[in-house]
Amino acid sequence: MSKDDDKPKLRSAEWFGRQDSYGFIYRSWMKNQGHTADMFDGKPVIGICNTWSDLTPCNGHLRGLAEHVKRGVYAAGGFPLEFPVLSLGESNMRPTTMLFRNLASMDVEASIRANPLDGVVLLVGCDKTTPASLMGAASVDLPTILVSGGPMLSGRWKGKQIGSGTDVIRFKEAVRAGAMTVDEFMAAEAAMSRSAGSCMTMGTASTMASLCEGLGIALPENGAIPAVDARRQAMAFNAGRRAVEMVREKLRMSHILTKAAFLNAVRLNAALGGSTNAVVHLLALAGRLGVDFTLADWDAAGRDVPCLVNLMPSGQYLMEDFFHAGGVPAVLGEIASMLDLDAMTVTGKPLGQSHISPAVHDSAVIYPLAAPFKPAGGIAVLRGNLSPDGAVIKPSAATPHLMQHTGPAIVFNDPDDLKARIDDPSLPVDENSVLVLRNCGPKGYPGMAEIGNLPIPRRVLDKGILDMVRISDARMSGTAFGTVVLHVAPEAAAGGPLALVRDGDLITLDVANRRLHLDVSEVELERRRHDLAPFVSPYQRGWEKLYVEHVLQADSGADMDFLIGGSGDYVPRVSH
Repeated sequence: MSKDDDKPKLRSAEWFGRQDSYGFIYRSWMKNQGHTADMFDGKPVIGICNTWSDLTPCNGHLRGLAEHVKRGVYAAGGFPLEFPVLSLGESNMRPTTMLFRNLASMDVEASIRANPLDGVVLLVGCDKTTPASLMGAASVDLPTILVSGGPMLSGRWKGKQIGSGTDVIRFKEAVRAGAMTVDEFMAAEAAMSRSAGSCMTMGTASTMASLCEGLGIALPENGAIPAVDARRQAMAFNAGRRAVEMVREKLRMSHILTKAAFLNAVRLNAALGGSTNAVVHLLALAGRLGVDFTLADWDAAGRDVPCLVNLMPSGQYLMEDFFHAGGVPAVLGEIASMLDLDAMTVTGKPLGQSHISPAVHDSAVIYPLAAPFKPAGGIAVLRGNLSPDGAVIKPSAATPHLMQHTGPAIVFNDPDDLKARIDDPSLPVDENSVLVLRNCGPKGYPGMAEIGNLPIPRRVLDKGILDMVRISDARMSGTAFGTVVLHVAPEAAAGGPLALVRDGDLITLDVANRRLHLDVSEVELERRRHDLAPFVSPYQRGWEKLYVEHVLQADSGADMDFLIGGSGDYVPRVSH
């Protein structure tokens, strides 16, 4: 057998390896960028899928990072080609980036599938760019490695650390309560976001970047190296080099993103005190690969894993501190006994040989498993007659005494109703009430916006009460905190029981027993259901219309029904 027989058949050869008029077209037009002839001579072509955009502040530095990926690809004998895709900027886009996550994933899938690529490096950062890119790439299933842009440096104001999102929420409530002036609020702006990168709290961006290590789809330390640290650039170089090797080894996404990998990620999320948004994103990603991974798996895998990481919003510190304390490799080392260490990673080695470090450098940031930061880690999945298909709560961010609570409902029908009445002096609310917000799920808002952490009513704030039980079919920011039940499924707009709740109905939250119960008889609920007006979408055109008609519920990851299951790396037919 010749050495050539051992080489993988390159997908890009269907374009660049042709000795006909089509090959002439593919190579000739590419050469107008100065590419030399040897670039088309059997080198693995690595696509650099870049979610850079000036409108996505967290990803604003990714163009520079792409250059380091390219150097790595060239060093390994590959041919790097960078391409843009739809970028989702959490801080700017309305009504919510989640409305466009699935659209961005379709852009990623189409861009990879339609072009002469053998492998892919995904350059991501802001919340939805990570799952969207992974979902799109998984549907094609080429050798793929993910590189995050990294978190910002720690915010500092008046001699104290302040964190993205988490302190915005705290400051907002302090202004509402009269404990902080508007001028002080405005002065904190520049002090919070003082370098390139994504949120430096353990919000959704940092959670997803960290979970990519646990999944094995990113190199070690991907989650926590600060965006402006030179080691982030070195990691990008190594990812580019490794992408070429993965093509030669035929190491695809489906070889890495197995059920074992997803369960590892759930356990890591618990130890990190990670974002509830990871639930819908990992469920959707598993769906693209046909992996049998459900909400029940989330609850079972993470249930006995405590929170080890003292980071906002669950704790005190920020991502820069986390990196210096040992980062994700150190956390994986602490929970190694709970992990499947044989799960494959992008390094070509199993997790136990590549991504785990026994070294914790600061025990105030990363606690030992034997003496955790908080006993309740994971994402608790709640079921009952109010959430027959599940709802979630993050115990590490909740108030302990509220995790077993019964109180009367105060119902808000939508965000406008909430805004109009939450501070109304006549609102019959006290600290025992349960605030309910509905019609904010995947179909109802649409897009399932991050508004589930309802503000505390003024009359309750005035008593010095800072947390209440809140329930909705919405999501909340990974930087948020409180005793907040989210992702109630089915949502109200889909006819779920949340649509049937009335003011004064007693609701019981029992996190220990994973129960969410509406104390109303089935006969009465059926009567209310009969009187319920059907949901009518206000969208009659474009992506929004397609989304509302085809989006699945939160317990299935809120993906589109026609995108479940990938279709592999087939090469589209020549059409010219």
